[in-house]
Amino acid sequence: MDHTAFSRRNLLKTSLAGFALPGLGFLPHLSSKILDPEPLSVHYPNLEPDLVSEVVGASHFDFDKVKMLVDKRPELAVATWEWRFGDFESALGAASHVGRRDIAEYLISKGARPNIFSFAMLGAFEVVKSMIEFSPGLQRTTGPHGISLLRHAKTGLRNKDQMTTKEFDKANQLVDYLESLGDANGPNYLNVTEEEQKLYLGDYRYGEGKDEGFSVKINMQKLLSLAPLGGFGGSIYKVGENLFIYNGAPSVKISFEMNDGLVQSLTVRDPDYEVTAQKVN
Repeated sequence: MDHTAFSRRNLLKTSLAGFALPGLGFLPHLSSKILDPEPLSVHYPNLEPDLVSEVVGASHFDFDKVKMLVDKRPELAVATWEWRFGDFESALGAASHVGRRDIAEYLISKGARPNIFSFAMLGAFEVVKSMIEFSPGLQRTTGPHGISLLRHAKTGLRNKDQMTTKEFDKANQLVDYLESLGDANGPNYLNVTEEEQKLYLGDYRYGEGKDEGFSVKINMQKLLSLAPLGGFGGSIYKVGENLFIYNGAPSVKISFEMNDGLVQSLTVRDPDYEVTAQKVN
């Protein structure tokens, strides 16, 4: 029998007629019954990727949905999603970089694993300071989407209405400490003016399929972003002449080919692929 033909909701019992078990004697009969048959997911026994994506996405803004999902499956408190090109983000990481203290504290109560970025958003001055002193240079590490440690700490200050006076003072103390280090705000990328941004905006195609291409847009941070055609993508940061890095991923470079001051194409290079797409609008 192909057991992959049944879902986790099925009750499967093997028919045993006249089966002897040591110490139990002779069992006259065990009947078989199958309830609610349907194919197992190709991902089973792994969690459905859509479910992981849903909880990480909701952890940016929707406490009610996060609670509904995690109360049912507490293991989702540690769920991690890869957005693009190795940009991994946990549910707690999502709540941390947008300053959702309430969601972060709930996830931790359900088993989420706090790290230096979540502690920074929560204003845990002594914890963050001791981690950096234990591992000098740790302050230069960036979190999901290439967001710096200092920015996580500053984002936490949005929660002053949820904080005691002591907590608020500690959070400010943490920001001052990180600023004093001089290198806790991520890499220094080259500036891109609004006029320069306009040159790169548009759709680029490398095939005829509906998804075979990229879109370059302006995101909520007022930065250029690269996405699958018509989709959502991460920020790109300028590191050279018409050369960008994707969301802090050092192995992913995006270069633009220019002709007479206009962009003709872009090329995405990583260690395994090189894809060139022509600008179509």
